Amino acid sequence: MNDDERVPDGQPIPGWAALVPIVALVGFLSLFILVLPGRYPGFEGTGHLPLILAAVTGGIVARAYGWSWKTLQHGIDKAIGMAMSAMLILLVIGLLMGTWLVSGVVPALVDWGLSLLSPSFFLPTACAVCSVVSLVSGSSWSTAGTVGIAMIGIGGALGIDPAMTAGAVISGAYFGDKLSPMSDTTNLAPAMAGAELFEHIRHQMLTTGPSWVIAMIVYTVLSLGTDVTVDSNEVEAIQAAIRQGYAPGLVHVIPPAVVLLFVLRRMPALPTLLLGAGLGAVLALGQGTGADAVITSALSGHAAQTGNAGVDDLLSRGGMLEMSSTVILILCAMSFGGVMERTGMLQTLANTLLRLAKSTGSLIAVTVLTAAGINVVSGDQYISIVVPGRMYGTAFAERGLHPKNLSRALEDGGTITSALIPWNTCGAFMSATLMVSTGAYLPYAVLNYVNPLLSILFGFLGITIAKRQSVAP
Repeated sequence: MNDDERVPDGQPIPGWAALVPIVALVGFLSLFILVLPGRYPGFEGTGHLPLILAAVTGGIVARAYGWSWKTLQHGIDKAIGMAMSAMLILLVIGLLMGTWLVSGVVPALVDWGLSLLSPSFFLPTACAVCSVVSLVSGSSWSTAGTVGIAMIGIGGALGIDPAMTAGAVISGAYFGDKLSPMSDTTNLAPAMAGAELFEHIRHQMLTTGPSWVIAMIVYTVLSLGTDVTVDSNEVEAIQAAIRQGYAPGLVHVIPPAVVLLFVLRRMPALPTLLLGAGLGAVLALGQGTGADAVITSALSGHAAQTGNAGVDDLLSRGGMLEMSSTVILILCAMSFGGVMERTGMLQTLANTLLRLAKSTGSLIAVTVLTAAGINVVSGDQYISIVVPGRMYGTAFAERGLHPKNLSRALEDGGTITSALIPWNTCGAFMSATLMVSTGAYLPYAVLNYVNPLLSILFGFLGITIAKRQSVAP
């Protein structure tokens, strides 16, 4: 019998006890992020210690009900294993950012973007471009790590608040991620619910499409209403500094073009991004950049020296080591989520919530909120889809609801909200990649919070809710 098949060695944990680690997490987060920074100037609150302390609390509760340390460690190891590919991709994105900066790829994209994009329509344009790229690639992470980085640079040079740009990038990235047949979560949700893939995608469009339209309207209003005065002389100075320091040319199109080609051919994300980072390094070396500078940029980040302070600040970032804090945050989150999942505390809480589902609308709402809540508790979007997918399938079937209602609710609550949680793998990735805190971009990630609200509203109104018997086999 392998570890996954091992019979749990503890007693069932009741709902009130399963809630203790959640309350502890909320309390520790409030203390470290809201209270202590206000009392101690210079103290920078993060979610690292709160997550570890909450995991310890969960372990104490589990031990009180007879769960062994071996079982708890297995849960932690399994959860970390689930997030391992995400952490590796995060580190590779750091490498890619460093080599694309030192080789001039990102500076070239910024230079060209400044010539093409207007502040008046920048936010909707950024959202639309990221929507298309993510739709064809199936990856919100690859979209944010390539096109998103360029949009942040262009927006900064145009005087757009980076939080607004990050929100537009994330909204577009997750629109495509939810609807692309190449997305892992788009395949996982119907698999958990028992729905067919393309049936699931079409049903998702009924909530995601209107949410995207609302987001585009908001971004258009924000762009038109934002008091951004772009000094043409300042833009020309930025472009002049970039052109003098990096000499943008067609050769700088090669790395992103190759990455995009491999993404479109559905190649795995990790080797594709590694190839992109390698091409950036080769390009930098071919342009006469020293090997020491390339290695330093890849590991610790690029330090721009154009003579223009604004450009230097814009282009000084990246590097694998700069991602280490985010990787550690994910490890902490997975430790907490692993304890909660392995001991059945997540399942207990989900069962308790199911008692509130007295109608179709409340069942949809409970499913969406459970998926979003597990994103907070477990720190991983895959768990937020798998656990409620297992728990609520029978309830949907008993009400005569088509399984595509469940698969849509899983994504409307799980996939879409993951980027809004700072310690979730997705939130941590987006924040580290776009260099904007989750709290800062959250108000502008319009699609990501409108979508679950619209899904719940449609559930209560009975809009687009499909009955099992009404659908042809």
